[in-house]
Amino acid sequence: MRATLKELRQKSAWSWAGWRVAWKSETALRAWALMHGISVLAALILPLSAVEVAIIVMGGTFVLVIELLNTAIERVVDYISLERHPLAGEAKDIGSCAASLAGIAVGLAWVVILVGLFA
Repeated sequence: MRATLKELRQKSAWSWAGWRVAWKSETALRAWALMHGISVLAALILPLSAVEVAIIVMGGTFVLVIELLNTAIERVVDYISLERHPLAGEAKDIGSCAASLAGIAVGLAWVVILVGLFA
């Protein structure tokens, strides 16, 4: 049990270190986190069902996860070579597209929820 707790603490420390690095260097992550915070606050203030709030919270967290993965892709591509290559650019663009699509999905979820709330 002690070994499991030690391992959990160690992995948590690594995760937190990854978050700090990404937070310092990625404007997009900070912007998505701000939007997620506002979104969660709005979801908690509005008279939404527990399922609607869960969708908003999970969706926004999903956006942050995708943005972190996009950052990881960019770092690996840059580590492998700083030379410009079409495939490297495509990999970065695809990662960015994934983050944007996740954000759009959460925005659409908000539209559906708000239409249902005010219709």
